[in-house]
Amino acid sequence: MGKNTSRKKKRQHYALPDAGSSPGMVYIDDQALKPVIKLYRYHAESYEVQELNGLDKLKSLIADPNFTYWVEIKGFDSMAMFEVLHNDFGINKLVLEDITRTYQRPKVDEYENYVFAVSRMLRLDEQKNMDNDQFSFLLTEKVLFTFQERYEDCLAPVRARLKGGKGNIRVAGTSYLMYALMDIIIDKYFEILGGWGDELDAIEDRLFDKPDRSVMFDTQVIKRNLINIRRVAWPERDKLNDILRTDSPLIPDQTKLFIKDAYDHCIQIIDLVESLKEISASNIDMYLSIISNRMNEIMKVLTIISSIFIPLTFIAGIYGMNFAAEDPVTGKVMPQNMPELYQPHGYLYTMIIMGIIAVAQIIYFWRKGWFK
Repeated sequence: MGKNTSRKKKRQHYALPDAGSSPGMVYIDDQALKPVIKLYRYHAESYEVQELNGLDKLKSLIADPNFTYWVEIKGFDSMAMFEVLHNDFGINKLVLEDITRTYQRPKVDEYENYVFAVSRMLRLDEQKNMDNDQFSFLLTEKVLFTFQERYEDCLAPVRARLKGGKGNIRVAGTSYLMYALMDIIIDKYFEILGGWGDELDAIEDRLFDKPDRSVMFDTQVIKRNLINIRRVAWPERDKLNDILRTDSPLIPDQTKLFIKDAYDHCIQIIDLVESLKEISASNIDMYLSIISNRMNEIMKVLTIISSIFIPLTFIAGIYGMNFAAEDPVTGKVMPQNMPELYQPHGYLYTMIIMGIIAVAQIIYFWRKGWFK
């Protein structure tokens, strides 16, 4: 991961309503994608997928009570689509606003004929930046509506299970399908956290091998992402707990057994996030400690060198003043000046003395353990 230290933090833009704006306003972003609508129609013996151009004829397509339906909507660039949901299916405009304002935290709201829920779908892009997309559910007795702002998702395994017809997914109703979609979104958290755990282990190995600044940068990126996923996992846990406690007839006790399993997974994710946060903080502290120790070692070497050369510099400074005991031109004796200035072999004797002082200091420092 060290090669990716130069990547910039990816900021996700959410359009916030103007202060004082009327509640229930459906918001269509300027960059909203054209809606891609698929109708999944299935029961125990049959499975069909149909792509729709709009929701105008949807009521007639979901009229057969023997089937269960999943209406998958990706892209919001159609005000008419939301008008159909409001007029034909009685969806409250406050709910439609929450669907199009894609900054909602995971939650569940109960209404008379449907249940509205929100999850956060997390994915890593090619640059290992985390995409945090809203995934909304509208649960009715026979139809499950899902809404995504973008086309990409992680739901292929659920579609494969629907197509294969194995297990309970075709016969357990729309509430079980909603659970299956929520569960795979939560399982994606495990996959992301597992990758970050491996990266933190690799970073720890680099700390002991050859630490550099990229260690701190890489760890900080992971730590920031862990904080983001923690902000998703906690309300996701609360949402699942609310579903377990609901009395809505749209979510039977059989489905709640599976929801409880997803709730347990969410608790595991929260524990894993906290553990990885501690590891990332420990890696940063260890890096700073290693750098501090390295700086201390460098300062110790410089201190030893300085300690050796200070007395030598002192001696050289004294004899560099050139205050001769006798004027070399007139021969006049200069009282209280240097009698050693014209000492035979004075340079050699001075160098020997300086060498002895340096060796004596080195021996002293070695016995004190400064060189260990």
